[in-house]
Amino acid sequence: MAGEIPDLEVLERTGTGKGAARQARRDGMVPGVVYGGGVDPVAINVPFNALLKKLKQGRFLSTLFNLKMDGHDDVRVICRNVQRDVVKDLPTHLDLMRLKRTTQINLFIHVDFENEDACPGLKRGGVLTVVRPEVELKVTAGDIPERLTADLTGLDVGDTITISSITLPAGAKPTIDRDFVIANIAAPSGLRSADNEDEDEGEEVAADEVEATAQSDD
Repeated sequence: MAGEIPDLEVLERTGTGKGAARQARRDGMVPGVVYGGGVDPVAINVPFNALLKKLKQGRFLSTLFNLKMDGHDDVRVICRNVQRDVVKDLPTHLDLMRLKRTTQINLFIHVDFENEDACPGLKRGGVLTVVRPEVELKVTAGDIPERLTADLTGLDVGDTITISSITLPAGAKPTIDRDFVIANIAAPSGLRSADNEDEDEGEEVAADEVEATAQSDD
């Protein structure tokens, strides 16, 4: 999640029940509800096209949104459920949960890489290969980081960056319980070719030595 928390603009829905929900869909809206946070639930409508666009972007259920609704203060929410039409697979209803500062949630956090100019591997022509541009963390809603930072200082060709080498915010924890790889410094194609040639030459020399030894024994 790089940058600011994305906005999710909704309209308060005056009517409730199946009739109001069907009317909302006819009007190009997706009905929903906002609940939690020690406040009464509020019925809402979300523009269908805007919601569909966000769904297509992926990770909708693990993205924190800034809910904007006329007549209400902005509040952080996360989607807990999206109901879909069983035939068309299009959204028909959604549930949004307000978050308290102490609420713990799973979110994908973007990883930035810094100090490339202090990375010997990159200076030698190595390539930064990013395995995980985002990391899923269990975080507290009141302390959500905008990004994680991976330091490339001193890394050489063949070195890897794992999650243990990144300083996580207080209280944050990866959802994967192992020291997984974030990125690595891969060798440039020219260096890989040279290494392969060296290996081939080494094998040829070794073969010549074996042959010469065999002839001397004869």
